[in-house]
Amino acid sequence: MTDLLSLTPEELRIRIKEFGLPEYRAKQIQEWLTRGCRDFAQMSNLPKNLRETLAEEFTLTAPVLLRRQVSKEDGTEKFLWGLADGNSVETVFMRYHYGNSVCISSQVGCRQGCCFCASTIGGLVRNLTAGEMLDEVLFSEKEAGDRISNIVLMGIGEPLDNLDQVLRFLRLISHPDGRNIGLRHITLSTCGLPEGIDRLADENMPITLSLSLHAPEDALRSKLMPSNRGIDTVLDACRRYQEKTGRRISFEYSMIRDTNDSPAQAEALAAHARRIGAHVNLIPLNYVEERGLQPSSGSTIRAFQSILEQNGVTVTVRRRLGSDIDASCGQLRRKYTKAQ
Repeated sequence: MTDLLSLTPEELRIRIKEFGLPEYRAKQIQEWLTRGCRDFAQMSNLPKNLRETLAEEFTLTAPVLLRRQVSKEDGTEKFLWGLADGNSVETVFMRYHYGNSVCISSQVGCRQGCCFCASTIGGLVRNLTAGEMLDEVLFSEKEAGDRISNIVLMGIGEPLDNLDQVLRFLRLISHPDGRNIGLRHITLSTCGLPEGIDRLADENMPITLSLSLHAPEDALRSKLMPSNRGIDTVLDACRRYQEKTGRRISFEYSMIRDTNDSPAQAEALAAHARRIGAHVNLIPLNYVEERGLQPSSGSTIRAFQSILEQNGVTVTVRRRLGSDIDASCGQLRRKYTKAQ
């Protein structure tokens, strides 16, 4: 059966017309879905026979909240969602002075193998559907009791490795008949799959693209990130993305002690950033038990930042949110699957 939640409003209207029903029924159904209703029987303004037809033609499932953690340091919330097949993913709700952001997962597990990240431990299990990603947003809002204004696809998984469903999610979450979050309020983080970047550029969606760079030279980047396709190749794809969309690229750069934090590496990173006018976001490495890597010291990060700034690069140091509940960058992981 078809996953109802993953249908766009246009596709839903077509299906409703196939049932010989007026289009306004599709809008009623869409309103129920956007409110988080996942039981056809509760769609009280629909005729009983339509509710029965929907149940026969479509699947409609809700994530189950397996665990909720709240940071004592900054109020960040992390949700562990159980999915219909027994797998699970984590989602993070973050509060800022300019609004609330949610960091969602796009896959169950990850195949990219980055050596500083917990999300890839155990590899890729499966892709999430657009509907499952949508539910991460809607149900995180319901649990947090607060409205979300910004979305980052920066949780478990590589979004460009699940691009068909990610594009469908972007259309769903931004649709005026749905949650209607503007695409300019959405950031997609990628380890740098050039063909995916080019395809995303062809869609001409004004989202922010964030490249997880983490090393300024190929030998080290390939060691840290086995999926590395070559820095020049990735940056060329980023430049094409900029030219097509007019959107600025940002670099994510995890600061790893005695690995990628030398002055010479700062100079090399600055050259890459100037090449495409990228903003650099320095991330003090977050602890992952299985990895054994350590974050750069505060003084090293400040010196690294200073070199970038002296080279004309706009740079920020990411504030750690939710680190006491393992909700920071690189710490999300698949937990409590049915097999466990």
